Amino acid sequence: MLHIQADFSKKAGKMKPMHCVNNGPVYRLRSAEELHKEVCEGAPNQNNGNFEPYKALCIPYARTHDAAFESVYGGEHTVDVANIFPDFSKDPYDENSYDFIMTDAYLRVIEMAGTKVFYRLGAKIEHGIKKYNTLPPADFKKWAIICEHIIRHYNYGWADGYHMGIEYWEIWNEADGGTETWGGTREQYYEFHNIVAEHLKQNFPELKIGGPAVSYLEHREWLDGFFDHLRVPLDFFSWHNYRRDPNVFLHYIREAKKLLEEKGQPQAESILNEWNYVKGWCGDDWAESLRTEKSLKGAIYVGSCICASQYEPLDMLMYYDARPCGMNGMFGTDFYEPLKGYYVFQMFNELYQLGAAAEVQRDDDRLFACAAMSENEAAIMVNYFDDEEKEANQDVCIDLKHLGITGAANAAFYCLDANHDATLVREEKTQASDLKLYVQMPLFSSYLIKITKED
Repeated sequence: MLHIQADFSKKAGKMKPMHCVNNGPVYRLRSAEELHKEVCEGAPNQNNGNFEPYKALCIPYARTHDAAFESVYGGEHTVDVANIFPDFSKDPYDENSYDFIMTDAYLRVIEMAGTKVFYRLGAKIEHGIKKYNTLPPADFKKWAIICEHIIRHYNYGWADGYHMGIEYWEIWNEADGGTETWGGTREQYYEFHNIVAEHLKQNFPELKIGGPAVSYLEHREWLDGFFDHLRVPLDFFSWHNYRRDPNVFLHYIREAKKLLEEKGQPQAESILNEWNYVKGWCGDDWAESLRTEKSLKGAIYVGSCICASQYEPLDMLMYYDARPCGMNGMFGTDFYEPLKGYYVFQMFNELYQLGAAAEVQRDDDRLFACAAMSENEAAIMVNYFDDEEKEANQDVCIDLKHLGITGAANAAFYCLDANHDATLVREEKTQASDLKLYVQMPLFSSYLIKITKED
């Protein structure tokens, strides 16, 4: 029998935004006239979006990277700097040089869903044989001035803009990843980052400016150069982490924190803003990765990483991708129906809303859990994941100590497995401050157990 223990007398800090994502819901606005309304109406006969289920997850932040792939978001007119400022020869101080409207609509929909925007300044990845917007800008300073005015539009009302209060602004994406993401030299990127960061921090000291959205921490030579050339302290360090073992995933979270300390950037938030289950990027391994991401196995991998990351030196975790695409394990891509992965976000959000984390211990590296509490409620989410698929079922003892709930209480068990979608499967009455609960967990399953004080 496997064991998980949660001690609710031992606080483990605030619940952190581990259930953030890349990109927003699918929802078309009726017209441009809707953009400045408090609540925008959807387009007629567009009943196949996912706005309401997305909104129900209470996702804290959505990063805007690769939004330009999705036609429903606005496609090639959306988010990327070259899409908003399509003619680089024009005057960056003239509002007529900018085409904001499709990005306005996209960000407004994210905002309407109750999610904050995390804005990636730069370009989507380009896999084609010709590169367009991943080449270094012709004038780094001018590019920085363009970004300044994008920020002014969305945060300070410039050019018939908004006051969205977007806090996080990320400079580029995966410049270490080759010509698909940066067509220049690494030295060019280092100088580019410095010029843009200097300009934006001078103009917006109140905002968080960071990057570089590095594709892998193993690219240490590239990272050493980045930090050695850095002239502006990072408000946040963004990085990516595609793995198949949650324990390896957690190892790299610790490595990212060690890197920041070694490089004299301990103040920087560590933000892991792309991740998913990946066995390999080519051939059969890539096909298996995509199948897994949309499966129950992929969902429990996500739940395992989200829960365990709560206890690691990480400030934010952003799943790739909520955009309708092959790597979206949350929603189907035809009718946007919730997939198994949707429910791990739903279950973790129940913990997040409680506010305070409780200490968790495990006796097996295939169990991953997170516990949280409020004044009248305690909860724990337990995931059973084994990538090698060696054992099908496990009996698990969930030992809850010092619940701090006096009087009668109800224990409700919600299960995610092949036959249940975060479904209530069992309830127990209790009056004890310490509980030992027993569940049988099939391989690739998750339980959310909520202990609620009865009136």
